[in-house]
Formats: sequence, C-alpha cells, structure tokens
Amino acid sequence: MSEMYDLIVIGGGPGGYVAAIRASQLGLKTALVEKDGKLGGTCLHRGCIPTKSLLWTAELYSHILEAAAFGIQLEKPRVDWEAAQAHKAKVVNKGAAGIDYLMKKNKVTVFRGHGRLLGKGRVEVAPPPEEAKGEAKQLLEARHIILATGSIPRSLPNVVVDHRRVLNSDSMLSIAQLPKSLIVLGAGAVGTEFASIFNRLGAEVTLLEYMPHVLPIEDEDISKELEKHLKRQKMTLALGVALESVEAGPQSVKVRAKKAGEEKPIELEAEYLLSAVGRSPVTFGVGIENTAIELDAKGFVPVDAFQRTTEPNLYAIGDICPTPMLAHVASAQAVLAVEHLAGKKAEPLRYDRIPGATYCFPEVASVGLTEKKAKEKGHEVKVGIFPFSAISKASISNQAVGLAKIVSDKKYDEVLGVHLVGPHATELLAEACIALRLEATTQDIARTIHAHPTLSEIMKEAAEMTLGTPIHL
Repeated sequence: MSEMYDLIVIGGGPGGYVAAIRASQLGLKTALVEKDGKLGGTCLHRGCIPTKSLLWTAELYSHILEAAAFGIQLEKPRVDWEAAQAHKAKVVNKGAAGIDYLMKKNKVTVFRGHGRLLGKGRVEVAPPPEEAKGEAKQLLEARHIILATGSIPRSLPNVVVDHRRVLNSDSMLSIAQLPKSLIVLGAGAVGTEFASIFNRLGAEVTLLEYMPHVLPIEDEDISKELEKHLKRQKMTLALGVALESVEAGPQSVKVRAKKAGEEKPIELEAEYLLSAVGRSPVTFGVGIENTAIELDAKGFVPVDAFQRTTEPNLYAIGDICPTPMLAHVASAQAVLAVEHLAGKKAEPLRYDRIPGATYCFPEVASVGLTEKKAKEKGHEVKVGIFPFSAISKASISNQAVGLAKIVSDKKYDEVLGVHLVGPHATELLAEACIALRLEATTQDIARTIHAHPTLSEIMKEAAEMTLGTPIHL
C-alpha cells in the first residue's frame, strides 16, 4: 500500500521546493518529486543563476579593461573561459547542495524520478533512466498535489536547434569556447542577457528581434535608452525584422531576414545562432490527461486566484501557468497555494506589481504600469525622468548611463510604475516594489531622505522630477 502524504509537489524548481518548505513549516507531511539529478530546476541549473554568473564575468572583464581610468595598470587581460565555466558550476552546485540541506532540515521526503499524475490524489514516480532497470515505479498518494513542472526553451518552426551551430539557452550555457561571432534571435530578457555577455567578452554580436524594440514588454523610453547604449557597445541591432531562413553549416550559420516595408533581405552570418524566442510549459507527459484539467491553446494550465486547477485538490504553479515565467513569481505562487490548501488566510497575487529584471548592461528593471498601459487603463498620468549622468555615485564607477522613470497618477499622485535602465537597476527596484505595495505617492518618495552618495538617489530625483521640483537637473 502506498504511503499517504498531506501534499505531494511534482517539480523541484523555485516553485516546487519553496512549496515543499512552506508546507513543512505549516506541519504538513510533504513529498517532493524531481526528475533531474539535482534540485533547483531551470532557474538554478540552466537559467537565472548560471547566466548571472557569466554576466558577472563579463562585467568584471569590462571593468578590468578600463582599469587604467581608475588609476590601476593591468597588462594584457584575457578571459579564461574554462575558469569562468568552473566558477559558474561552483555557484550552481553550492545552490543545489543548499536546497538538499533545506529538504532535510524541513523533513521533506524527496523522490528522484519522473512524477506523473494518475488522478484522485495519486502520483506515479518512475525511476531515472539510469536506474530504470533496477527500480520499480512507486505509487504515492496525497490529500493535495501541487504541479510545478516548469518550462523548456522553444524555437520557431523554421529554426532547428541542433546544439552544434544553432543553440538554445541550455546549450549556450555549456558552449566549449568563446564564439568570435554570434547572432541572437529574440531580444527579450534571455536573448538580451546572452547578447550582453558575449558582446562584453569580445564577440561580434547581432541581436535580431521581430518587434520594433529590444525588451518589447518594457516601457518604450527604457527600451530606446537601452538600445542607444547597446549600439555604443558595438552591438548590432536588427529590430522589426522577420526571420525567413536559417542555414547551419559546419563552421557557421547563415541567417536571412526581412524588415517590414523593405524589399532587400538582411543576410547575416556568424559562428553560432542562439534561439531565444521564449519557453514552453512542461505539461506533456505529466498525466494531465488523467485529470479534469483542459489546457489552454498554448498548453498552459488554467488556474484561479489561489492557483487551484479544475481538478479537485490539485494546484499548479510557476511556468506551467499563464502568468509571467519568472522564478520569483513561481515562489510567490508556491506560498500562496500552500497557505490556501492548508486553510490559512491567503492573499491573491497582484500581477500588476510583479517586478521584472534583465541583467544586461546597462541593467533594466521595472515594476507596475508602463506609461502606455497606465493611459490605456484610463489614468491621467504625470511622468518624471532623471538620468544617471547626474548621479555622482554612477560617475565614480564610470557607469553614468541610463535613467529612471516614474509614472504616477496625476489626480492622486499614487505611483503606478517605476522603470529603470542603468547600473544596478535590478537592486534599486526593491524600493519601487515596496512603494507600489504600500500605494505610496510620488511625494512619499521625494520626501524620503536617501543617503548620499548612492545610486538609490535616482529614485528621489526621479520623484522630484515627477513633481516638477528637481534639485539637481
């Protein structure tokens, strides 16, 4: 007879393992099922963490190249790609070991294998392929189940990812040597970050995007500002173009694209092509057909405000839901789902207050409504824009690029959105997240004393610009 749990979580990424920990804290007997050899999911092993490690390598290298400007003489610096990859692996392995420790600390039972829904609270766990011959499938039962199986990279129909010349974000992370040239297809967060890594490490990079701007979901002023600085870094931007064909050869990749309204096609060639056009939910092979769930047209699991699916006592969180595919969203949904199923007071998430962060250089970060969205929602808005060039702390490190933009309601002065492009923008955003949660006004930010000299002063300065009372501009 199978053992009964209060909760079974399928998937050990930033949604799944957080759900398991919170359930244990609430006294629930919890099991976690994970098919990979290590816990942590895409974010830790093939996404957020390894890319940020390589971004740090690229950032450090760029600082070293300009060290003479700060009075430090260094001769012939070079990138040791093998060492950079080793550092990345060290960080990832440390994170995975930390999650293992948390499972033991919180008394979560971990099952290694492929979890599959059987319906009515039952989960089948198939052993990993390398152990399949010697291990039988296990049957688990629970009062509640959380499905957190994540996502995988997707590609366009006319782009065949062969992991040799045409790569996706997974294979790009393990590339054996630095490319001399790279075409990146897709200028969303993933594509722009990879483009930034290899551009700063010396590769000739072309960023190809169907929409008219990089980071198309960001406020247009932010996207335009980022484009300006990417061009200054010698990155080639091909925006508003449609891909026509990709031809992979033994030594290079040839790409043909076309810009709307132009007859002559764009022809590009590089050592590698990175396909970074989005991700697809992992809702296949997990037993959805054994439940009452009907996937939407894009393969996502519909959920209500508390992450409940149409299958009784089955919740879904993270990238398999039609919500932003972000690790911090999955973690927040995990806590929400567990507290709801445990009978605690649960507060539905405000998706208009989800922070976004892109770790290219300069960094981009935002929370709340763009100026365009605010107007579409009927707000009469007022906007303040302040440049990092007027912030002394940014000039000290020779990173005085970018700007901060605050969008607020003209009648009530409530902050509706904050948008940043510049040094450490992803860290500076936390103040804006709190401001939106507390329904702060622009006046609240402007009258809050910020330490000097700090990069965070840009928030105060942008707020003063919104009010029409700038001091330093």
